[in-house]
Amino acid sequence: MGIFDGLMGNASEVSVEDVQEELAPILADNERVERAFKVIRDMYVFTSGRLILIDKQGLTGKKIEYMSILYKSISTFSVETAGHFDMDSELKMWVSGRHEPIVKELKKGSDVVGIQKLLANKILK
Repeated sequence: MGIFDGLMGNASEVSVEDVQEELAPILADNERVERAFKVIRDMYVFTSGRLILIDKQGLTGKKIEYMSILYKSISTFSVETAGHFDMDSELKMWVSGRHEPIVKELKKGSDVVGIQKLLANKILK
């Protein structure tokens, strides 16, 4: 991921194995990382049981917020693919208990179709 993409808020996909190892202390016993995206220090991770939004705060990034969203609480989602002039894709999720959607930008070339399929498979169980 380039620094420009990070500054623009665009996420790049990262290694599932690396994220699985990093998050091992907080994952459930049989939970596995399926997809992960990173924007500078922050990440959002799709696991077998939930979506984890990771927000590293402060200059050092030692303070970290982990927000877990169960797939069953996602009521609606939309995926907007990149176009010729709009270089990024966008994922929006409406979660029960929140009025505004959670919006994430994805770098052009991200597998937005795969993300949409993953969410559909998790939500439509």
